[in-house]
Order: sequence, then C-alpha cells, then structure tokens
Amino acid sequence: MINEAEIKSLIRLLDDPDREIYSHVHDKLISYGPAAIQYLENAWEQAFDTIQQDRIANLVHEIQFGIVKNELELWQQSGAFDLLRGALIINKYQYPDLDEQKVINQIEEIKRDIWMQMMFEGSPSDQVKLINHVLYNLHGFSGNTTNHQDPQNSYLSQVLESKKGNQISLAIIYSVIAQKLDIPIYGVNLPQHFILAYLDESAKSEFESGVLFYINAFNKGYIFGRRDVDMFLKQLNLNADKHFYEPCSNTDIVRRILRNLISSYEQLGSMEKVQELNELLAVLQ
Repeated sequence: MINEAEIKSLIRLLDDPDREIYSHVHDKLISYGPAAIQYLENAWEQAFDTIQQDRIANLVHEIQFGIVKNELELWQQSGAFDLLRGALIINKYQYPDLDEQKVINQIEEIKRDIWMQMMFEGSPSDQVKLINHVLYNLHGFSGNTTNHQDPQNSYLSQVLESKKGNQISLAIIYSVIAQKLDIPIYGVNLPQHFILAYLDESAKSEFESGVLFYINAFNKGYIFGRRDVDMFLKQLNLNADKHFYEPCSNTDIVRRILRNLISSYEQLGSMEKVQELNELLAVLQ
C-alpha cells in the first residue's frame, strides 16, 4: 500500500542540509521503488531549490537504474530466450520512459513488408536478398560510418528512428526479423566486428556447424563465406577458434551492446555511466 502522505513529506525533506536526515529520506524513498517516481517528478517540476531538484533527479535515476538492473537479472535467470527483450532492457537504461510497444510495432512493420513479398520456396540467398532489399532499400537502414562511436547507435529505439546504427544494433534488428519469419539467421561474435550466420538447421556437422554463409548487416547485408572470416582473423593475428564461426548466445549479444556503450561513454568522459554499465555487465557474468 502506497503511503502518499509519507512520500510527499519525505520529498519536502530532500533539501535538508543535515546529511543524516537526507540519508534516511533517500533510503526511505528508494524503498518505495517505482511507486515514488511520479511523486518525485511532480515535485521536481514545482521545486525552486537547485539542491532539491538535483537530489530528486538523482533519486529518480537511481530508482530507474534499479528497475533496469532487476529486469536484466530476470531476463538472464529466465534463460535469455528473447533477444529483442534483452536489447529493450538496455535501451531503457538511457530512455527509461521507452515505449516498448512502439519499437516492437516498428519491427513488426518491417517484418510484414518482407513477408508480403516472400516466396516461401525461395532459396536461403533469395530470402536474404529480399530482407536486404526491404531493410536497406525500402526502409533506408545503413551503418553509421561517420559517427560510429555515438552511443545512440546502440539503442534500438534511436536506430529505428534514425535508420543508422552500428554492427550490433543492425544485426539484432536483422536477426530478430529473420527469426520472426522462421529464417534461421543468428549473431556471430567476431572480435572487432559482429556478423550474422545463416544456418542450415537440417545439416549441422561438427566442422561447419551448419553455417551456409555469413551476412554483414552493417554493409547492407553483404553475403560472404568462411574463407573471408579466416582472412579477417588472420589480419588480426588470431587463431581460428570455433566460436568465431558459430552463433553466440543472446547473453553474449547483450554483453556486446553493453561493452560498446561502455567504450562510447568512456570516449565521451561520462564515467558515471561507465560505472553503471559495468554494473549491468556484471549481472550477465
């Protein structure tokens, strides 16, 4: 049961100069969790004192960060089956008021545009060419080559609006749509790059792991083969380890989003964000 009078009384004490009183008020408001946010936001709008405003803003962020952390823990504990859900949870770190249904609807719309043109007897390469046509030509998605380190490239809601993203965000959109169409395309966690693999699920062998070919979502869905991965790893002086050729887990993909964001915010000098994102990364270890 929410004690509205108590929450409002506590908020009025937020500008108290006594650190002990503030600490008690802070902890009590945090204990209310999401239920306190609306009251805090209303109070922020009416506050004239900058200390009180700062403290309210920090409290709201702390509660919202706790929500993201809890949701990520639950996602991981429940098997991390839904990649889109994992990406949306990270999205809410920067955009806590994210309209998740809007993002889901945008992805469904692209899926529908592909499905309307799909020949169900089409070969794997035909299917990929169709996805590429709809995603890159009709909807205008492309890799953000001019501002690759921008953290906005890692938030799906922003990528769906701007139509520009990094390797990981474009690959997530691509593979989520493909899987919704029962096309077996999954992420592959290459060092310094993130690609997709089209699996022949009926012909998995120990050596090839059932990969028919690879797709570069950052480069308009360019199709390439195992030898190209060999050459890429050779350029990086890395051994051809099996996991560089095979689909990775959804948890690996979400970890990769977080590492990209950490790198982006380090470059921007936003060390508080770096610290928080490292906390989220620790949830997935």
